[in-house]
Amino acid sequence: MSENYNRKIILEDGSEYFGYGFGSDVESVTEIVFNTSMVGYQEILSDPSYTDQTVVMTYPLIGNYGINDDDFETRIPTIGGLIVREYNDEPSNFRSTFTLSEIMKKYNIPGISGVDTREITRSIRDLGSRRMLITDINTTLEEGLKKIADTPVPHDAVSRVSCDEKWESFATRFMSGKSLHVVAVDCGIKRNIVRCLNAKCCDVTVVPYNTSAEEIEKMNPDGVFLSNGPGDPTDVPVVYENIKKLIGKYPIFGICLGHQMVSLAYGAKTYKLKFGHRGGNHPVKNLETDKIEITSQNHSYAVDEDSLHNTKLKVTHINILDNTVEGVECPEDKVFSVQYHPESAPGPQDSSYLFDKFIDIMIENKKNGGECDA
Repeated sequence: MSENYNRKIILEDGSEYFGYGFGSDVESVTEIVFNTSMVGYQEILSDPSYTDQTVVMTYPLIGNYGINDDDFETRIPTIGGLIVREYNDEPSNFRSTFTLSEIMKKYNIPGISGVDTREITRSIRDLGSRRMLITDINTTLEEGLKKIADTPVPHDAVSRVSCDEKWESFATRFMSGKSLHVVAVDCGIKRNIVRCLNAKCCDVTVVPYNTSAEEIEKMNPDGVFLSNGPGDPTDVPVVYENIKKLIGKYPIFGICLGHQMVSLAYGAKTYKLKFGHRGGNHPVKNLETDKIEITSQNHSYAVDEDSLHNTKLKVTHINILDNTVEGVECPEDKVFSVQYHPESAPGPQDSSYLFDKFIDIMIENKKNGGECDA
């Protein structure tokens, strides 16, 4: 073992990996996952869906274009940590205002470089996601395993990343006519979702995850959006219980965690994947068009397809790699959702049409007097 190593990773199965620290030197017990994106580490770092998770970046060089002021997906990043093969602390980019390490120090996020990210990724793929510790090189294996075992698994991630009070963002005024009003339930919403809705001439009111259905109705929305977010969807029943009360009253569009919430609201079930889907190159088949979309994904849980059979939801999209459910819809209720991220940031934009679909449904619903078919 090199004498220059100053940090290490301990997995709950007893595996150890040695490397060099960057960012904060805090100890961190989290779940280890991997992301296959080649670009977009700033957006990944600031995506609230990575709360309580340490991300292994499979692309080998990270940090080379620094951090800029515009591409954060949340104001305060809550990712558990970052594991990279090679870290670059001298970025070359005219937009860069900070190094990645500087931002990670600011928000108390630990990082480690110099490890074999290929080996770690294969381990996650073969054995599944596990709990882990980033710690000082002098921490013994026994001490590290005890720290992992003594740290409770958190179940309050959504409450920690959701906004404390409602806030508004107004439409880009380049279209004629009155803007649509969307209430977005914040389970860990990414800023680019709000930007996409604003660009489609929607005024957006973002509300805390536990905002009641009655409060949402008082806001008189044209549609309700259910955001992405971290953790197990069954940890936050308040969200899908409120959705039940809104179904049939407003068009509803959910993504990622919001997709799982829609399915739970209709009586379906969710389950945890072995190692999840994370990256910007996941192929999804649209069953209505037979077209393949390349999508951006970040989730640990999926909807159980068998559990959908006794609901009003039909499957609209499937994952080509493992046949998991990637989209559902109930046309008569004007409700639809997808497991992936049509807003990208980072990732391909094959699925941006879903925002247009939401707009069209809201406009048609307004023409019909605001009443769904249910």
